[in-house]
Amino acid sequence: MSMRRVSLILVAILLCFSVDARPPKDVVGVMSPSDRCLIVLGWSDGSLRWSAYGDGREVVKPSRLSMTTTVGTWGEDVGRGRVKRVASDDYNAAVVTFDGYAVELRAYDEGVAYRFISMAEGRYDVVDEVAEFTFDMKDKAWIPYVNYKPDATSDYATQYYTSFENVYEHVSLGDIDWRRLIFTPAVVERDGWRVAIVESNLEEYPGMFLSNRDSDGILDTEFAPVPDVVEQGDYNMLQGVVKSRKEYIAECDGRRTFPWRGVVIAEDDRALVDSRLVWLLADECRLADTSWIKPGKVAWEWWNDWGLEGVDFEVGINNQTYKYYIDFASRYGIEYVILDEGWCVKGTADLMQVVPEIDIRELATYAEERGVGLILWAGYWAMQRDIEGLCKHYSEMGVKGFKVDFLDRDDQAMVRFVYDLAAIAARYELLVDYHGVYKPTGLQRTYPNAINFEGVHGLETMKWLGAEHDQLKYDVTIPFVRALAGPMDYTPGAMRNADRGEYRPDYSRPMSQGTRCHQLAMYVVYEQPLAMLCDSPTAYEREPEYTRFLAEIPTTWASRRCLSGEIGEYVVVECVADDGTVYIAGLAGGEGHDVALSLDFIPTEGTIYRDNPAGGYICESYTFESDGGVNVAMAPGGGFVLKCKRANIED
Repeated sequence: MSMRRVSLILVAILLCFSVDARPPKDVVGVMSPSDRCLIVLGWSDGSLRWSAYGDGREVVKPSRLSMTTTVGTWGEDVGRGRVKRVASDDYNAAVVTFDGYAVELRAYDEGVAYRFISMAEGRYDVVDEVAEFTFDMKDKAWIPYVNYKPDATSDYATQYYTSFENVYEHVSLGDIDWRRLIFTPAVVERDGWRVAIVESNLEEYPGMFLSNRDSDGILDTEFAPVPDVVEQGDYNMLQGVVKSRKEYIAECDGRRTFPWRGVVIAEDDRALVDSRLVWLLADECRLADTSWIKPGKVAWEWWNDWGLEGVDFEVGINNQTYKYYIDFASRYGIEYVILDEGWCVKGTADLMQVVPEIDIRELATYAEERGVGLILWAGYWAMQRDIEGLCKHYSEMGVKGFKVDFLDRDDQAMVRFVYDLAAIAARYELLVDYHGVYKPTGLQRTYPNAINFEGVHGLETMKWLGAEHDQLKYDVTIPFVRALAGPMDYTPGAMRNADRGEYRPDYSRPMSQGTRCHQLAMYVVYEQPLAMLCDSPTAYEREPEYTRFLAEIPTTWASRRCLSGEIGEYVVVECVADDGTVYIAGLAGGEGHDVALSLDFIPTEGTIYRDNPAGGYICESYTFESDGGVNVAMAPGGGFVLKCKRANIED
């Protein structure tokens, strides 16, 4: 161990447990491989506390961690712990074993995390968990509240039923509304650092909400109790409405690990975009063969309200309309077409009852012959009734996946459904796009056929929200916050674009806030292995050059990195495709932004789509400066996409 590592651990111990700290037997520190990040676990007063450091500076103050279970309380009345250390290329770790349980610590160069491990035998319940994140009241945070209008009291129980879609507020911790739940990720600004609160490997356990119930500098955690009575109801009878809950948050059986609680430790906003901590903490892939998993783009009809124009048939939920979408996808090399809500009989929550205007087998065959895959939308209640039977039935017809919607909970029962669906769908080589769902927590690593997740205030909201809503600010906030968790089904691609002042909601012919290039850049900036084209084929076909460029953008990358950015203002990302093609894209918020970047490679001549100061966009060949410089002016709500090759790329 280097002297620097030893000194940093000693500093951490002194800061964490004061000058009266007990001997080192009551403190365990784990440093990341490059000595950048440190996590410390201590129990000098008999109660477990953890803290985190970046380059020797405290970023999370001593914070309690405990679990109250029916076989004992873990983290209180702590005695001596036995320490086993582990090292790997990506992280260093320590497992600290106590009486009946253990705490595992990990330190990566981009952040730290801990989790409880149970050694209990037989059946037991987790009554509650304490997982504090302690800062100062003056520290500011980017937080997404649950979309709930609070009254004079704090009734967290009514807030566990949510779609996990809301905008971000930038507030000091002391000003957080104590009545409202917050979902993660959330980013705290502390002494120049960015500290992102995340969880990973959420399996057989409820998701983690945050609150500030005491209006102090401590972010507390809240967990939805186990559902007791759940009834079919709400939107088109597609949701599971919890009527009552049990008095504990998880039912367990035997030895197990619990989800990771972690923080990304970033020196600036840009480093947040590059974080992979949630993915790194997740269980490795459980599928023996993943070669059948094909990411790609999707021609989608719901957002544009099946809005075909100039056709000689009745447009709607029928085979003729979907064959048009399939033909469009085939012409432009778009991998999938989705049949969204309406293909099965409404109100029944029965995916075997298909409306008479639709023949799934015929459409799947028609699509297969044209190199296009078919994806079916499904409501949660209908899907959970018989996951195995539905996957078997529709995979035999040639369907390639399901988009499952209206989950709207993250209690233990819903998390179990999410895992069960991924595992069963994989047996039938089916993709799953989770909509109306909590943020990803690493499932996409464990089951790569879990290809995309909503949990985002995406473009669908532009069908009904007014101009008072600032989607542009949201668009340049999520790369630094929500995207930390993993892929997001934002559904970009609007072909009707307007300044925020000229924008208006229109359910059947919706538009976006911001420019066309703002929409285009999302296909590079946002991680979305299954990327929707939200607008009508006839709208795209009026601009074939633009549509071909959009359709050729990959949805997965050999590498990606953030070149520059600021939360809520702008972001610029460089992505490299498997064939070496480089895409550089930027998004600007409502104020616009000028980009002046020096690349670390010598590019060839490229193609750029950029904002036209007179309105619309410009597509032109781009000639680089001799030093590889890129200079682009993004309009308010604007963006750009530059496509080029590396001149010095090695085969």
